[in-house]
Amino acid sequence: MLPNLLKLHHSTIARFGRRRGRIFLAVGFLAAVLTVVMMFSLRDRFVPEDRSWPTYQEPSTLVYRREDLQRIWEWEVAAGHYPSAQKIPENIGLTTPPINPALPPRKSSSIPNRFRPPSVTNTVGIGAKRVYLDIQAKPPNVAYPPRPMPGSVADMDVVMDHCDFSQNKYVRDCLEVLRLGGGLDNGARVRRGKMDEWKYIYVEDGELQNSTQIAAPQINTALALKSQGVADPNAAFVKKRNADWEPHVYFPAPQKYIAHHDRPEACDENPHLFHMFWTGPFTDKPYLALLSFLYTQNLGLHLDPEHLDPTVCRPQFWLWINPGPAASVPNPTAMRDMFEQLKSNPWASPFLHPRFKDVIQFKLWNTTEQLDGVPELKDEWRVLRDALFNSGGVVEKIPQPADSSSEEGDGSTSKSEEDDKVNRVGSKSPSSYDRLSVILSDMARFVLCHRFGGIYLDADTILLRDWEELWGWKGAFAYRWSRLERYNTAVLKLNKGSALGTFLFRTALKNGLDFHPMTVSRYTKDAALEPLLLRLPDALFDSAWLNTEDYQRERPPQPYFTEFGDFFFTPREKSAAPQALGFNGFFRGAYSYHFHNFWWQPFDPTRNWPDLGPRFINGERIARAQADASVTEHSEFPEDLVADDKRDLDWSVVLKRTFEAYIRGEIPNMYGEWIKW
Repeated sequence: MLPNLLKLHHSTIARFGRRRGRIFLAVGFLAAVLTVVMMFSLRDRFVPEDRSWPTYQEPSTLVYRREDLQRIWEWEVAAGHYPSAQKIPENIGLTTPPINPALPPRKSSSIPNRFRPPSVTNTVGIGAKRVYLDIQAKPPNVAYPPRPMPGSVADMDVVMDHCDFSQNKYVRDCLEVLRLGGGLDNGARVRRGKMDEWKYIYVEDGELQNSTQIAAPQINTALALKSQGVADPNAAFVKKRNADWEPHVYFPAPQKYIAHHDRPEACDENPHLFHMFWTGPFTDKPYLALLSFLYTQNLGLHLDPEHLDPTVCRPQFWLWINPGPAASVPNPTAMRDMFEQLKSNPWASPFLHPRFKDVIQFKLWNTTEQLDGVPELKDEWRVLRDALFNSGGVVEKIPQPADSSSEEGDGSTSKSEEDDKVNRVGSKSPSSYDRLSVILSDMARFVLCHRFGGIYLDADTILLRDWEELWGWKGAFAYRWSRLERYNTAVLKLNKGSALGTFLFRTALKNGLDFHPMTVSRYTKDAALEPLLLRLPDALFDSAWLNTEDYQRERPPQPYFTEFGDFFFTPREKSAAPQALGFNGFFRGAYSYHFHNFWWQPFDPTRNWPDLGPRFINGERIARAQADASVTEHSEFPEDLVADDKRDLDWSVVLKRTFEAYIRGEIPNMYGEWIKW
C-alpha cells in the first residue's frame, strides 16, 4: 500500500517547520532509494545466476503404478508399435530390454556392469532389414511424382532429426526434406549433392530374426518387469491427488508382428481408415476434405473395379455425422433421416455416387452407443454424464429440459433460445461457435481410433499427398501444438484396442473425461508414455502455424502466411502465387494443411457451389439457387465469363477448383492418374 504523500508532507511541515521538514523529507527519500539499490546489489552478489526459482507445477493426472506402466511399454513394443531407436524413459524402470520386432538389430556396445544405469532404456531389435528408397520420377514419366511403394514406412526418427522445432529446425527445411525424400519434386532436382541422409522412407526386407539369437532374454509380454533395488516402487511418479491407483492391468499377448511383404492380405487386420466428425448441415468444408482425399490417396479410381492392385490397401474415409446438437439423443429414424438429408444436400450428394461406395462411407454418430463400445468406459461413464462436456478442466453444464407446463404463450421461441450453446448445430459465425460439438469431437477422435483403429482428421483439414508411409509406421502419433511441447490432435493415429488406448481412457475417466489435447499431453507426460504417442512436428500437417505466431518469419515456407485467414484472403502483394504455382506450390512436401476453423467462410465466394460437371448437375443447380436468389433450380445457368471472376484467386479457390477439375475428368490427380467412371 502506498503512503499518502500529501498528508505526509503536511504532518512533517507542521512538526518540524517548513525548512527542516523539507530537509527531513529529502533525506528520507534518498534513504529509501539507497535501500532499494543496496538490496538489488546484494542479490546480484550473493544469489547465484543459475538459481532455479520455484515454478508452478500442474497437478498430476497419474493413476497407474510404475509396474502397470512397464506392462504398457512392454505390450506396445512387442506389438511392433514402437519402430524407433529412441530411448525408453529411465524412470519407467525396466531391468531387461524388451524385444522389438519393428526395429532391425543394432550393434550394441558392451558396458561394464558398474557403469550401467539402474534401468534399461533401449529395446532389442529383431526386425527385418530396412532398405531406404531413392524415390524419383523415372523417364519418360517425369511430369508427376510416383506413388509410394505399398508397404513403405516413414522413419520418424529421421523426420524428427530434420523437422523438430525443439532442435531449431525450420519448417522450410523440413518440407524440402519431405519433398525430395518422398519424390515429390517430379525429378526437377537442382541440388547435386548426395542426399542419403534425407531418405526417410524405407521398406522392410527379409524376415524377422529368431529372438533366441539375441543375447537379451525374450520377455513375456503378459508379465511386468519389476524394478529391483528401489525402496519405493513408484518413485519419481506422482499420483493424482485424492485418487486411488488403478487396479493392476493385464493385457493379452499382442498379435504377432508381420512385415508387409509377408502379410496374406494388403490390409491384414489394420485397414487404412480415415475418420472425421461432423455436426450440422453438410457444407463446403467436409466437401473439400473429401475431394482432397479422392485427389491424393491411392484409391484405384484410375483403374477398372475388376483390375484393382491386390498389393495396395485402399484407404477408406468414414465420415461420422452427428445429426443434432451435441447433447441430444438421436431419434429412432436418425439413420434414414441422415441419408435423406445427404441425398438432398448438393455438397454431400456427389459422394453417394456408386463409384465412391468402397472408399467413402457416411456413418451415424451415437454418443451412448460409442461410449458403451469402449470396454474401458462402458461400466462407468454414466457416473460422469453431467460432466461429459469437459474441456481442459472447464465443464460445460447441460441444463435440464424445462417443464412443459411452464411453457405458455403463442408457442414461438426466441432466437437466443434456438441458438444457445445447447441447441447449436455447427458453427455459423465467430459469435455463434458450436463449443459443445467441438468438445464432443475431442472425445470422439479417441473413441473412434481406439475402437476401429486408423487416423482421425479434423474437418478443417485438407490432404496434400499420399499417406502410405504414415500408415506403414505402426506407432501412434499426433502433432505438436505450434511452439509448445503439447499435442494437437487435429491429426491423431491410434492402433485398435491398444494398451496405450486403455491407458488414455482409464486416465481420462479418473480426470473427468477430459480429452482436450493440452490435458492429454499431461496424461502421457505424467506417465512417461510420451514416446508411445509421438508428437510429430507441425510442419507435416500444419506448416503455417509457427509463422502465424511470429516464429521463423525470417525463413518462411511457401506459401508464407502470417495469419490463417491468408488462406482465404491471400494478401495482395502475394496474390500472384496461387494462380502461378497452383496445387504444387502449396506447402509441397507436407501431408496436410489445417486451416483452423473459418467454418463460415466459403472457399470460393465467386463460385460457391459444387462445380463437378454434368454428372452432378442437379446438385449444382440446387446450390446455385441457394447462392443466388435470381436463379432457380430449373433455369438455365448464365454463361460463365472470365470477366466475372475474381482477378486474383486466393489459395482456397485454387485448391477447390483443382480438386473439382479432377472429378470432372479435365485433369489427372497429383500422381498423373485420370479418374475412370
